[in-house]
Amino acid sequence: MKGLKKKRRIQIIAVAAVALAVSTGLIGYAMRDGINFFRSPSQVAADPPRPTEVFRIGGLVEDGSLVRGQGETISFRVTDGGASVPVAYTGVLPDLFDEGQGMVGTGRYVDGVFQATEILAKHDETYMPKDVIDALKEQGVYEAPGS
Repeated sequence: MKGLKKKRRIQIIAVAAVALAVSTGLIGYAMRDGINFFRSPSQVAADPPRPTEVFRIGGLVEDGSLVRGQGETISFRVTDGGASVPVAYTGVLPDLFDEGQGMVGTGRYVDGVFQATEILAKHDETYMPKDVIDALKEQGVYEAPGS
């Protein structure tokens, strides 16, 4: 009787371990497209990602680079002071999007152009995403508001 309880307990632990491993694998598989890594323009220029990789890029919209094309296509360059990356976006830009302002985009880097699927802009005159501030500080071009 004692041996049977011990065997049953080992079976339950084994089944629980397998269930935990399977659920962890399923969660990882489900999140594979939901995790977007942030990269600065300097990082993209130094080590271009694969065209299939979705990531976030952020920096300042380069002055004089904003070009509104035919229809809803907009192109501009995003910079962190060390490098500049061309961006193409089809859609409606946020109201606060402008040259010289902070932005974060989500998309893919294809043939030397970041093809954005989403563009986020700062929401007031003092806000800039933390990832963008860190990238600008790393390049030595960040100026705190009110400086």
